[in-house]
Amino acid sequence: MSITFVHFMLTKHRKQSILAALKRDGQVIAKALSASFEVSEDTIRRDLRELASEGLLQRVHGGALPSSPAVGDFVQRQQINTVAKLAIARKAVELMLPGQVAILDGGTTCVLLARHLPPTLEATIVTHSPSVAVELVNHPGIEVVMIGGRLFKHSMVAVGAAAIEAITHIRADVYFMGVTGIHPTAGLSTGDLEEAYIKRALAARAAEVVVLASTEKVNAASAYVIAEVTAANTVVVERKTPRALTDPLAALGLTILHA
Repeated sequence: MSITFVHFMLTKHRKQSILAALKRDGQVIAKALSASFEVSEDTIRRDLRELASEGLLQRVHGGALPSSPAVGDFVQRQQINTVAKLAIARKAVELMLPGQVAILDGGTTCVLLARHLPPTLEATIVTHSPSVAVELVNHPGIEVVMIGGRLFKHSMVAVGAAAIEAITHIRADVYFMGVTGIHPTAGLSTGDLEEAYIKRALAARAAEVVVLASTEKVNAASAYVIAEVTAANTVVVERKTPRALTDPLAALGLTILHA
């Protein structure tokens, strides 16, 4: 048996153990892994770097967090976890009040939210999502305000300087935000830098921020930070989401609603 093969097997076993620890504990610390495996922190950092390149985790300072799987394009995300998204959307509908100005994000769950708004509701919906706007074309009581800009085709939303400028002129009652990750210390995150800027700007213009998050997004992180987790007031999750994932968020003062 060659030295190269032995090294390969040790590395493979170590990586599998790292992923198992990440799944079990929700995070891993490079220094602790180094001590546990009796290897250098440089070796652990290389393992984490390689695992991150495969999309299996999200590196953060000092270690790693679970990587959100919700980073595909809009069409791909429409096919993922549709039952949970529908339940979350219907629960979020209950938070909409007559006469409100509400911002709807561009995620697939927000499209479902728009689709299920009751026909008797009279309100104003502000959105940078053509998909959301189209859902509301035939709604008798909803006024739609579109935020324009460069169309980011991956997520079917407007982004860029023009969108940011338009957002500064809005004052909304509530913002329904989609994320790819929500974590008590890593905060609210998404997979694209420009989307992160847009979401941060929208959050700043709303009196209340409601995050819509299916289970795979809770205690996960993506590359671009939107804001600290406490920028949100409420998180709507699916019913099966374990309390072990939501309790740390509740401890920070967030209201957790189960759909």
